[in-house]
Amino acid sequence: MVQKKHGLWGLLSLLALTVACSSPTYLGSAHVPSTSPLSPSLSGQRAHEPLPLADPALLPTRLFPTLPPGADVQTQTYRQTFLQKYGVNPFVEAQTDPLSTFAADVDTAAYSLARSYIRQGSLPPIATVRTEEFINAMPYTYPQPVTDKFAIYTEIATPDFGSDKGYLRIGIQGRDILAPQRKSAMLTFVIDVSGSMNTENRLGAVKQSLRLLVEQLQPQDQVAIVIYGHQARVVLAPTAGDNKSQILAVIDRLRPEGATNVEAGLLLGYQMATQQFKPEAINRVILCSDGVANVGNTGPEAILARIRQQAEKGVSLTTIGFGMGDYNDTLMEQLANQGDGLYAYVDTVDEARRIFVENLTRTLQLLAKDMKIQVRFDPAQVAQYRLLGYENRALADQDFRNDRVDAGEVGANHSVTAVYAVRFHAAVAAGPIADITLRYKDIDNHEQMVEQSHRVSGQELLRFAQASSDFRLAVAVAEYAEILRQSPFAVMSPLERVATEVNDLRRTRPQDAYLAELADLIQRTQRLRQPSSQTVQTLLAQAENTSQYPLWRDYLLQQLVGRGGVAEE
Repeated sequence: MVQKKHGLWGLLSLLALTVACSSPTYLGSAHVPSTSPLSPSLSGQRAHEPLPLADPALLPTRLFPTLPPGADVQTQTYRQTFLQKYGVNPFVEAQTDPLSTFAADVDTAAYSLARSYIRQGSLPPIATVRTEEFINAMPYTYPQPVTDKFAIYTEIATPDFGSDKGYLRIGIQGRDILAPQRKSAMLTFVIDVSGSMNTENRLGAVKQSLRLLVEQLQPQDQVAIVIYGHQARVVLAPTAGDNKSQILAVIDRLRPEGATNVEAGLLLGYQMATQQFKPEAINRVILCSDGVANVGNTGPEAILARIRQQAEKGVSLTTIGFGMGDYNDTLMEQLANQGDGLYAYVDTVDEARRIFVENLTRTLQLLAKDMKIQVRFDPAQVAQYRLLGYENRALADQDFRNDRVDAGEVGANHSVTAVYAVRFHAAVAAGPIADITLRYKDIDNHEQMVEQSHRVSGQELLRFAQASSDFRLAVAVAEYAEILRQSPFAVMSPLERVATEVNDLRRTRPQDAYLAELADLIQRTQRLRQPSSQTVQTLLAQAENTSQYPLWRDYLLQQLVGRGGVAEE
């Protein structure tokens, strides 16, 4: 039983109780218009993995710049290393802040990790649910670019479910490269063989996955293997890709040993990658691990700085996660972000096959670096907008053309999908709704900067039932992720309506394995979820001293239910 708190801590604690039932949820944001009359000033771009319910670490840093006396900083740091919340994007007033800027993201690990939790009978930790990775885990049929490396596609519709007035889907499709045409690959596997990899057959899953990858290698490829437990060592010098028997023999002999020194493994892995570096080839380190680090500089910052330096030299990093329980999601994601590579999670043989067989070229060969997306909404038509996910990919608007700012990497035939919830002023006119600009470094043209633009017009607006099945799938899986991560904007979104939408889509796409899997996960989630708590409006009424915080109260109500300011049941 959570005792009633006083003041602002109590108000936010009660709000957290509503959206998380028994778990606290951060209500901060990576993108809040500081000039909006409804929005108090927020400075915290990321939220910490929560300690007790009303801990000030959950609150914006300007309100509470220091922890209270007696806070266990070491415990907080330890938890940050494993799971980190990045907040939930709010609705933004288009009149005061029409620009939305973020880095591209093609990672899918959050979806695979959630699938693993749900299939084993528990809901995923809230901090592991990243909405954009759920969206991008689904297959969409965007046409191939005709002239440029990338093509921009949009679709906008008003929904038949949910409380928002409309959704905008943005799809960016990269050019396909056939397997025989991909560049030669200089690969260095860095494999975690520590004691933690002996649980849940984690190392066994790594070996099974790498066997699939090795079978796809071409003669011009090269592979080196580094393993690490307490220390790191080379077990396979650079070996040609057609010498599969030698590579597989080394993989088969791997056994768990010792503690976990991920830093030593990565350092030695990059040393090997440097030795076999070829400027015109794919130069990549592939880390296979549960991310647990208990020897060396275990904090992520010490390792991330080194990874960033190596990425700038042309050696990228892909991280493939295995295992659950003490699995370090944050470290694995941030390593890939800093290393200009992909982050994926393997929980099944099918997932390993998707990564290393069906999508090997896109896993390995990049088309673009530092891809940024900026959307300018027309305030004449759009009252508010909210980007679903991408909280930890948010960029300052002024950094869109700052080429020193790191952004996302996109591989061959990869697509990037983003979904916005949009609230219109009134009936939508035929004029522009939004202008989308894409900016990236062209890998094959001396990393020259390229920009592409696309306009969304009011003439494109459809009813949700008229929209494409891909559009409806993107919105449905985004809503599912928002419910799983207990977003305050999903407290009134019944999971049953999402299940109905997915099942309707299945009837139009009966052979779609992704849809069948998604429907099954939603059904399992329905059985696992507990009844929700009281509504936000009721808890706000019970909170003490709310009159001292009229901006917070008005802002939170406006965010949750729209411009009317009255909660809807």
